[in-house]
Amino acid sequence: MKILFISLGCDKNLVDSEEMLGLLKRAGHEITNEESEAEIAVINTCSFIHDAKDESVETVLEMCELKKNGMLKGIILTGCLVQYYQGDIKKELPEVDAVLGTTSYEDIVNAVAAVCKGEYMEVYKSIDYLPRFTADRIVTTGGFTAYLKIAEGCDKHCTYCVIPSLRGRYRSVPLEDVLECANRLAADGIRELVIVAQETTVYGLDLYGKKMLPELLRRLADIEGLYWLRLLYCYPEEIDEALIAEMARNPKVCHYIDMPIQHASDAVLRRMGRRTTQAEIREKIAALRAAMPDIVLRTTLIAGFPGETEEDHALAMDFIDEMEFQRLGVFTYSCEENTPAAKLTPQIPQEQAEGWKEELMALQQEISYDLNTAMKGKLLEAVIEGYLYEEDVYVARSYMDAPNVDGYVFVSSSRELMSGSLVKVRITDCSEYDLIGELADEFTE
Repeated sequence: MKILFISLGCDKNLVDSEEMLGLLKRAGHEITNEESEAEIAVINTCSFIHDAKDESVETVLEMCELKKNGMLKGIILTGCLVQYYQGDIKKELPEVDAVLGTTSYEDIVNAVAAVCKGEYMEVYKSIDYLPRFTADRIVTTGGFTAYLKIAEGCDKHCTYCVIPSLRGRYRSVPLEDVLECANRLAADGIRELVIVAQETTVYGLDLYGKKMLPELLRRLADIEGLYWLRLLYCYPEEIDEALIAEMARNPKVCHYIDMPIQHASDAVLRRMGRRTTQAEIREKIAALRAAMPDIVLRTTLIAGFPGETEEDHALAMDFIDEMEFQRLGVFTYSCEENTPAAKLTPQIPQEQAEGWKEELMALQQEISYDLNTAMKGKLLEAVIEGYLYEEDVYVARSYMDAPNVDGYVFVSSSRELMSGSLVKVRITDCSEYDLIGELADEFTE
């Protein structure tokens, strides 16, 4: 069958999609990006917040219209949205032919077979089941970067979050399975592994009785061909001396960490169910910067959480101004059904939340521009990702930039540069979020 595959949501969801693509291809199916060619559409959905849920619903409805018009023979839904609405999908969307919950993507080939026979199929395994990696995963990120998912689920139970109810308890992928997957990716030409999970910092605790992320980083660094190992989703309270020391001493670990703090007011953090305080966050930032003066810190905040006051918002503004995070994103609070935060009062008007978000982002834009300006004249290693013909400039990323969420380094060069090559760039100019430079004489590789 010709299958149109649509992956929505986060990078963890994308890894699931890539596993499904590999299974489908091994079974002999053809993947197409063209709606007009497709016989079956598979949509891996997201429902983390309202906007993600709306995008998933809109995409599903578009595919339903194609089926009504005779352009599709079948529709298969997978992922978080269908887990969220377990049992209601067929009733609400009769056009859908198969449904797979968040831990059931291994059944994708069987789902296609059922659709071909005109049979409806619905599979919801326990949300605490952990699917195994396959050797067939198809990396869709392009270039030389891939996501390495090291765990599933979450035990934190922040009051605003639905993930534990959709993805189950925290389950680490066995170390040897992670290493086997990483070796395959490197052998296929991947040069940067972006390590992800709902939370990466407690990796291994459930399986081995201790945090194993430092050991994993050591083992990954031994894999030939890898340039960079990048850490995302590190909760501040779980960042310890062992992890910081490994990041500082391991030449393949980027001096970059994504550390979502969500707020700087202790009162808001308590209502969020977060397990840290502003003072503790300060201590972790200080420890990271002391061990790695060049470290890039990325974080996220939620604006308009129930009960947040002008004083809380002012605390967040002052904290961000003082800490000068190199990378920062802000989301307005999304009230999700069946979460403790949905029952908190007062709920903040959307207009107020948006206003606080805009103020935080305006401040961050100033900070980012000042930090980028300070990079002028400095040398950076960067991986070439492509070429813009109209501007006659190469697009690259440095260790300072995670894919899809951070900026780029735009590189001028009189030499032809191959995608995937690691080069030295001298920074000559900048914008608020991007750096501009020229190829330095020194080549790393």
